Amino acid sequence: MNTDALLAEVVEEVEPLYVVHESPVHGRGVFARRMIPAGTRIIEYTGEIVDWEECCRRTEEKGGPIGHTFFFSLNNGLLIDGGSGGNEARYINHSCEPNCEAEEDEDDRVYICSLRDIAEGEELNYNYGLIYEARHTAKVKKEFACYCGAPSCSGVMLAPKKRKSRAKMTAETKNGAGAPSLAE
Repeated sequence: MNTDALLAEVVEEVEPLYVVHESPVHGRGVFARRMIPAGTRIIEYTGEIVDWEECCRRTEEKGGPIGHTFFFSLNNGLLIDGGSGGNEARYINHSCEPNCEAEEDEDDRVYICSLRDIAEGEELNYNYGLIYEARHTAKVKKEFACYCGAPSCSGVMLAPKKRKSRAKMTAETKNGAGAPSLAE
């Protein structure tokens, strides 16, 4: 390994690529300490691994909706509770036009990686795409409101509900299943 590469690794261990401070979007935020190139693995999202039942218990105990916690869903059905033993990654805010994305590896570890070059001082963000199975009422949308300010802001941190195609709805109606409500 050359001297410059070794020095870069030492600097990154001593001084991370990011810093946490107040955010104009919401609460605390994570900001680039220096320019971060596209494709950079910035930080691992850490915390205690819990199941859905424990997630619900903890959320109820804190008196808030599940979407307003530091839980991060894993592909294996478990969750990372960033509020219990987590790190600064839990302060990365949502954006409808994100500069980062979350990547889960084969060991169920989640890393926040840059989608594009991120300028020094720019806030890091990714699209939460929160799954909320119940109907997206005005009250629910208010609880999960987005304040990212992006030109294409959807107004919510929720993933769009998947709608059934007309062909599938017609087939269900013919098969006696009844037409599903388009509001669901």
